[in-house]
Amino acid sequence: MQPLLEIKDLSVEFALRAAKVRAVRNVSLTLNQGERLGLVGESGAGKSVLGFSIINLISKPGYISGGEVLFKGKDISKYTYEEMRHIRGNRISMIFQDPMMTLNPVLTVGQQMVETILAHRKVSVKEAEAIALDKLRKVYIPSPEKRLKQYPHEFSGGMRQRIVIAISLLTDPDLIIADEPTTALDVTIQAEIMSLLLELCERNNMGLLLITHDLAVVSEVTQRIAVLYAGRVVEIGSTEQIISNPQHPYTKGLINALPQSVHGDRLNQIRGMMPSLINMPRGCPFCPRCDYALERCKTEIPGLRQCESGTFIACFERDEPGKEAS
Repeated sequence: MQPLLEIKDLSVEFALRAAKVRAVRNVSLTLNQGERLGLVGESGAGKSVLGFSIINLISKPGYISGGEVLFKGKDISKYTYEEMRHIRGNRISMIFQDPMMTLNPVLTVGQQMVETILAHRKVSVKEAEAIALDKLRKVYIPSPEKRLKQYPHEFSGGMRQRIVIAISLLTDPDLIIADEPTTALDVTIQAEIMSLLLELCERNNMGLLLITHDLAVVSEVTQRIAVLYAGRVVEIGSTEQIISNPQHPYTKGLINALPQSVHGDRLNQIRGMMPSLINMPRGCPFCPRCDYALERCKTEIPGLRQCESGTFIACFERDEPGKEAS
């Protein structure tokens, strides 16, 4: 079966005065129709840049320097601006971190939703309003007829995010890219929003690429997880395998850093910081922070390989005969 989305050896660079910075480095991922994939890692790992590059929204001086982004078998990374208009916001929708940055404060919710529909569908204004009402009902917005006439500032944070999700559903997309969709919300609302996204994906057989740093969130929603570090995929596998039995030292560090249930226990943390993209280590990018680093890690970059658990990891430490990562 042909994947819905296939990223092949994708690299993204930013041409700065000091140097060219590679924010995404030779990333390869696949996502099938109806599948939910989580993209996790610390801030600066390249998650959002990867998400933006899929729909070719990288702002200058950034650009895709290599690789392919295949959507339903076609390389959309080479599409012109006009060609991308038929894909972006239509077949692929994106949910951004801050709904107030997404919604226009001087237009009502109804005006924004109708405008979006008319940009992609040949329907009347009345038909567009009916579609908007239907989508608001599907994200459980109360009194949708009244809400269509209101402005974004009249909604709570959780309600605004529901409206952004409703807008992303207007054209019945095949894929939704959700970039930290619950960052600005409290824990209770976070759970509601993620439960809503899960329900909508299952009901409409939509693919979901969930970008987040929160492993607790991703473990509840996704079927597979890809772990990004310094622009590279360092581990990828099923959510259950990665959460219960992580193989890469970085993934272990992320999971160990989650708050423990035992009262009074100290929070674990990964020592050091992610390297600067301008001054990357010669070998494995995680080597300076890794407790299991080998001599070859200082000079060689490991490629992805499958380990016994079924996950794919980029780590030399797991290659050593008779040696298991603790």
